[in-house]
Amino acid sequence: MNKLIANEMMKLVARKRLLVIGAIVGILVILFTFAQYKEVQTQREKLGTDDWRDSLQQQIIDMQNRLGSSRISDDWREQIQVSVQQLQFYLDQDINPSEPGAVTFVRMFIENSTDLFIPLLIMIVASDLVSSEHTLGSVKLLLTRPVKRWRILLSKYMTLLLATSLIVTMTGLLSYVISGIVFGYHGWNAPIITGFVVDGGNVDTSSIRLISQWKFLLMDFGLVWFVAVVVGTLAFMLSVLIRSTAASMGVMLASLVSGAILNNMVSSWESAKYFFMVNLKLTNYLNGVAPPITGMTLLSSMSVLLIWWAAALVLSFFVFTRQDVY
Repeated sequence: MNKLIANEMMKLVARKRLLVIGAIVGILVILFTFAQYKEVQTQREKLGTDDWRDSLQQQIIDMQNRLGSSRISDDWREQIQVSVQQLQFYLDQDINPSEPGAVTFVRMFIENSTDLFIPLLIMIVASDLVSSEHTLGSVKLLLTRPVKRWRILLSKYMTLLLATSLIVTMTGLLSYVISGIVFGYHGWNAPIITGFVVDGGNVDTSSIRLISQWKFLLMDFGLVWFVAVVVGTLAFMLSVLIRSTAASMGVMLASLVSGAILNNMVSSWESAKYFFMVNLKLTNYLNGVAPPITGMTLLSSMSVLLIWWAAALVLSFFVFTRQDVY
């Protein structure tokens, strides 16, 4: 098995997919770092001070002004009300929710990447792990080896797990190293509040906990890795079912993009909570962001994703071990 996994990793490296992914992450981190720097500069010029309290107070005022508009939807109004209450709580507790530094940048970058950007990176690797063998015509040679089919597929899946872990780690390291040049490499022990419970447009603060940012970051990365594995497994299944790499990537891309759209439109469609793409942003539960559908929790979302993961994995092995090769 170790030799099979090593062989699959060599194929992955030879195709330079990981190198391309690293370049994409590096370029985007540079762009977002510059954008964040310009935002800080603009805010500083607008307020005439570096005090984060004034900046936070201005954000609250801006949100409250938006609540006075009759053109915003009820769902969006509820989200703004929740954000106002959370920011006011940070202000009352004298805690900066956006403590400057590379660690804060990494946390925000990884949280905003969990439902689309990182899944897209994983899709680049997962979508052709099996279908590429059909495209290149090497599948017949692969299956004539004296190795059971399930072991061949398992080696490919283990390679996917290794690649997923590498991509998530690489994203964190690149965002830390690059953003630290501008914002400094501090913020590990900055206080972070978690445990907000959102009920309608109100925030319950009775269960909140104050933890160091490095602990919060570990929870973030754990949830992001979990989401990446689920998405990678689904893309892996499509790679088995659809022998065209382009077609399997297209189906997965359409699913992820539709999920990003559905998150803003499904508040009244309760059965939509069973779609995997509606449950991808697990980090929102740590930050107390209102779920897309009332009643959704971290446990329910993880359970839904686990069911999708198990079904995709079972179907992949079932089809691969029985399909005809031509």
